[in-house]
Amino acid sequence: MATITSTMVAKLRANTDAPIMECKRALIEAAGSMTRAEEVLRVKLGNKASRAAERATAEGMIASFIGKSGALVELNCETDFVAKNGDFIVFSREVAKLVATQNPADVSELSTLLLNDTPVDVLRAALVGKMGENIVIRRFSRFETAHKLASYLHGTRIGVLVEYNGTNERIGRDIAMHIAAMKPMFLSSDDVSAELITKERSIAEQKAAGTGKPPEIVDKIVEGSIQKYLKEVSLLNQPFVKNDKQTVEQFLKATNTIVYRFALFVVGEGINKSHDNFKIEVAAQIAAAQKK
Repeated sequence: MATITSTMVAKLRANTDAPIMECKRALIEAAGSMTRAEEVLRVKLGNKASRAAERATAEGMIASFIGKSGALVELNCETDFVAKNGDFIVFSREVAKLVATQNPADVSELSTLLLNDTPVDVLRAALVGKMGENIVIRRFSRFETAHKLASYLHGTRIGVLVEYNGTNERIGRDIAMHIAAMKPMFLSSDDVSAELITKERSIAEQKAAGTGKPPEIVDKIVEGSIQKYLKEVSLLNQPFVKNDKQTVEQFLKATNTIVYRFALFVVGEGINKSHDNFKIEVAAQIAAAQKK
């Protein structure tokens, strides 16, 4: 039997928001496997046990730029104070413009590009020295297209870039706002990988198995769960936020609009501050306050 430590339980709870004892039982059932334990909690608690992305605590901002090409960039820092700093905001926006106009292959190449005659990474390091905490360029997405581009920023924490075609430019922004609100993972259900579908099917089968219903009914329950999942994660299948009587796909057809692709960034998505880091951060802030 695998040894289940309090650290493991705390990590699973941080990833899922599930009750402590449920986390412990899930880890025991999963023989210590964190991935399997999360799946066990999904079976028992549903989507309440899959909220790590919503709870990500890394700070920073999303910036966008649209010219002949469009770009979406995420920069991270350690605290909300720096995320709201004017110099950090300006630097983030300049980096987004640089990505759109210079087309770097990745973050490493972006760091070597010149911004105001100075390499981006040198400017980043200078900002680190000025702000007193680490700053990183985490990721970017760049669209170069003959079609139209639209972007939407929900504050500085959620950003969307959409490639589309249509006669009404407002529709592009409406779709970008919908994506920011509903957070689809894919354009259509056809884009969902077989691996993800298999995982969801396994979870649905485990849930249905405990109902005691006949196999033919269980099969229908499982298939219904898969179809529901595909609708939830696919942009075209989602109910449109401005009119939930029609899907996004129906709305686009009615307005003669085509969406080709989109990028969605949420600050800190997939990044979790450890409790130890949080304690260190608080201690540092207290020390700084006492020194003043």
